[in-house]
Amino acid sequence: MPAPLPITAIYAAPLGLLVIALAARIAWLRRSHRIGLGDGGNKQLARAIRAHGNLVETAPMALILMAVCELNGAPAVFLHALGAALVVGRLLHAQGLSSSGGISFGRTVGTSLTWIVLLAGALGALGLAVIG
Repeated sequence: MPAPLPITAIYAAPLGLLVIALAARIAWLRRSHRIGLGDGGNKQLARAIRAHGNLVETAPMALILMAVCELNGAPAVFLHALGAALVVGRLLHAQGLSSSGGISFGRTVGTSLTWIVLLAGALGALGLAVIG
């Protein structure tokens, strides 16, 4: 039996791997700086924690919206555009925030792409629900 959400699955998988990678970076920084809880005032660890946190705060809703759109018959090209933009946006954001606490290309473009995906996904889900 084919997967019911094959397109969403294509983009959920790399985001799941990114969650693991960012969590592993936090664990490595905690171990190397001997910080058991919180960030211990370490700016690098604080950025790593936020990069991971921001991903887990935004990616699930984007994936839920993609899944709702896919289940309601959204065109494949729309779903692939959302998924690709989301993965690229989250990678850029994680890289930008991990390397700098200030404004950076990665953070700006990554956040923008993520918000565009959330907006397009929300409007797509609503449109498919109302119009059919």
